[in-house]
Amino acid sequence: MNSGRSDPEQGSAQSPKEATVDTGPGALRGQVWLTVQTRQAQRLIRGRNGTAGKPAIIGLVGFADRLRVIWQAARNDDPYADWWLIQVHEVLERVRDLVAAEQATLDARLDQLSALEVAVAKSLKPYRVALRFANPYAYRGAQMVAEYDTFVRTLLTAHHVGLLPSPSMEALLNGCARKIRGAFALPQGYHFLGVDRVALKQGTANANRARQVMGEVPEAVLNGTDQAPLMPRKVQFPAAAARHIRLQSVEAAPTESDSEARNDDMGST
Repeated sequence: MNSGRSDPEQGSAQSPKEATVDTGPGALRGQVWLTVQTRQAQRLIRGRNGTAGKPAIIGLVGFADRLRVIWQAARNDDPYADWWLIQVHEVLERVRDLVAAEQATLDARLDQLSALEVAVAKSLKPYRVALRFANPYAYRGAQMVAEYDTFVRTLLTAHHVGLLPSPSMEALLNGCARKIRGAFALPQGYHFLGVDRVALKQGTANANRARQVMGEVPEAVLNGTDQAPLMPRKVQFPAAAARHIRLQSVEAAPTESDSEARNDDMGST
């Protein structure tokens, strides 16, 4: 006879599908695109391979690729990598401030034109490239290129309406581009030698070589007092795995596929 009370065992029965363990959401995936409208900015993305008559120029892609090595080394507690991240942060901030100041000056001069309303020139066919970098400073480098692209469009517009003579325009174009190329070349001074803070304290052969090649790490960096605002989590990689980190920078002109690097913070490695 049915008493009206449910059977606890019967009520808890679940189908195999319902019994599947909920592991939560999967890895995140995202996409970032960089769009520029001037050839001057496009050249900063590509860089240039070295030839017999011309030295190589490190572009955004080579900058990001070398930063990937530094970022991984910083995770492995390499104080030289920490030091280079500080330098990268400082040079990006300095160059972006320079471009912003020149942009503000141009904007003010265009605004002062009487009876003329000037629209900054735009490309009929912008250049668009996909970015999937492995650390945030590479994206800051991409933002710097985008800001320079806006500056170039404004500068060419100012020249077109007679605000700037050609020599002044060329000097501004080349001067800012030179600063950006210098910022992109900075990570090339870092050498991955598989050292960490323990190795420096012990004075290992690799640590001594690092001192000879890259100098003495500032004490504030060595003790962790001075750090870049954006830092990776410290993770000790096995020595065997560290030997397989790719050290050579990529300096060839990118395509939409070869300009991508893996973003470990977005589910990639």
